[in-house]
Amino acid sequence: MPAKLSRVGNLLPYKTLYTIDVADSKPVEFRGSSLEDLRAFPLTARREAGHQLDQVQNGREPDDWKPMNTVGRGTKEIRIRDEAGAFRVLYLARFADAVYVLHCFQKKTERTSKADVELAAKRYRELSKELGQ
Repeated sequence: MPAKLSRVGNLLPYKTLYTIDVADSKPVEFRGSSLEDLRAFPLTARREAGHQLDQVQNGREPDDWKPMNTVGRGTKEIRIRDEAGAFRVLYLARFADAVYVLHCFQKKTERTSKADVELAAKRYRELSKELGQ
């Protein structure tokens, strides 16, 4: 016999498939020009970056990432590929208070450019000093 749903006022009860505890979600803090750089991504790459950062905020790993210890301990690179090219988001999530986005850029060559690594490393050092790490 199928279960019957009874109305409560104008509301129908529903089955909870999953819950998200927003209190466990870390805020994202963009360092330097990283937010403006991310906003310059094409729409599909920007949406994918947002989705991946949301996963990180909620304690999960991004779908495609690699460690970037050349920038600093615990730095990770989110890898995004779209019809306009390859895009990267360098972030740090090892601190309890926030996810720190250090640098966002479009990748033009096989290797990450020295300038991109140096800029992210500079922001990493500034953040570490600021946090007393």
